[in-house]
Amino acid sequence: MKKSNQRASGILLSITSLPSEYGIGTMGKAAYEFVDFLKKSGQSYWQMLPVGPTGYGNSPYQSYSSFAGNPYLIDLSILCEEGLLTQEECRSYSWGNTPARVNYYVIEANRLTLLRQAFARGKDDPALHQFRQENAGWIEDYALYMGIKNRMGLRPWSLWDEDIKRREPAAMDYWRQEVKEDIDFYCFIQYHFYKQWNSLRNYAHENGIALIGDIPIYAAMDSADTWADGKVFMLNENCDPIDVAGCPPDAFSATGQLWGNPIYNWDYLKETDYDWWIRRLRHITNMFDVTRIDHFRGFAGYYAIPYGDQTAENGQWRTGPGMDFFNAVKRHLGQVDLIAEDLGYLTPDVIQLREDTGYPGMKVLQFAFDSREESDYLPHNYDHNCVVYTGTHDNDTTRSWFDTADPADVEHAKKYLDVCDKEKGAWAFIRCAMMSTANLCVIPMQDYLNLGGEARMNVPSTLGGINWQWRMVPGAASEELAARIRELTELTCR
Repeated sequence: MKKSNQRASGILLSITSLPSEYGIGTMGKAAYEFVDFLKKSGQSYWQMLPVGPTGYGNSPYQSYSSFAGNPYLIDLSILCEEGLLTQEECRSYSWGNTPARVNYYVIEANRLTLLRQAFARGKDDPALHQFRQENAGWIEDYALYMGIKNRMGLRPWSLWDEDIKRREPAAMDYWRQEVKEDIDFYCFIQYHFYKQWNSLRNYAHENGIALIGDIPIYAAMDSADTWADGKVFMLNENCDPIDVAGCPPDAFSATGQLWGNPIYNWDYLKETDYDWWIRRLRHITNMFDVTRIDHFRGFAGYYAIPYGDQTAENGQWRTGPGMDFFNAVKRHLGQVDLIAEDLGYLTPDVIQLREDTGYPGMKVLQFAFDSREESDYLPHNYDHNCVVYTGTHDNDTTRSWFDTADPADVEHAKKYLDVCDKEKGAWAFIRCAMMSTANLCVIPMQDYLNLGGEARMNVPSTLGGINWQWRMVPGAASEELAARIRELTELTCR
């Protein structure tokens, strides 16, 4: 693997987008084949989206846990090879009829049913019990939370009965017995998630591919994190948030973005030497070689919106923990490889914090071609210590950008890239990014495939629709495409 200060490149692809069997991308054969594709393409990195269990809306940025893995990513065929399921059982369920889309309705309806069948056959595995002991610091609370949540009709924990909402000892003892089978089941799921994860990660490393993970800055309100570690968050006496996270109004949203995540109690975190965050970062940096921290600016200053507001218009900026937090990270974890997602509204304190940490920031080419003014995202303005993307999971595909962006911006891009045909626009973006001085270049797989807006991964501040559904069809990651990517990679010395 290349050192972080050497020129390198990689591909951004969510595991869910792999063309695996049974309706959604998993850590099985298709994932190993994608590692092979990366190697043939001359790539050094596979960047993923967060891999935690998703809740309502299926967003990987709104997870039930900062430590658990997504059960949907467990490969069923591997469970069949281990004798926990049969292919006939897996094929007896519907997994959707559109190969280029995840049908979350059928995934939600059928996946856990099959995993419970596997649990009935594998719950006595001695290695499972050892895994559970080694991960007791988070797995017991997570499994109990999921067990109670199922019994409560999937209601958020803030709407549970008062005694268990507040984790009163008698209620905790009662529910541990009441949902014991569910607790064992969810620990079983995590054992197999991490067993498959470690195998895939080792295969990637054996083939010279490093993994880039993604950590949302905020935890979901409805999560095991906020239920089990309430002091970490700004909650009132009724366990409701005092303020919630979001972004202020801007040119893209007249009323701002209302995310709804609880704000951190940074005073308490400082008193504990940021213990919860250190445990969270230790966990993810053990999983990944490099970690992208989403919404990095929140460590310099964060936007707090009164709980109950329907828009983000009445929020206030507050000072974040700054270098005090990152100094604690260095004390506890040493030098960790992080990418600072420093997009959006940047003030001098955010820029200074990024420079003080030394972490590379992000450059997105789709933001570069503002016809009204010079942009920091134009490649001739880069320094080496950054990561360049054509777009991210929140952007449209680059091919679609040529159809939907401001016509003046599109013309500016065509002149800068010296391209006339929008059919070749995505590859012109890719070539420009690869030729830039950025140490690392990461391209979404959709752009290498030159796909249109139907392949967009997410539209920010929206729920449902096409969000998180896109899948790569079988055969798309072809030998011909690998050869073309490798040629450009070698040409640009990555």
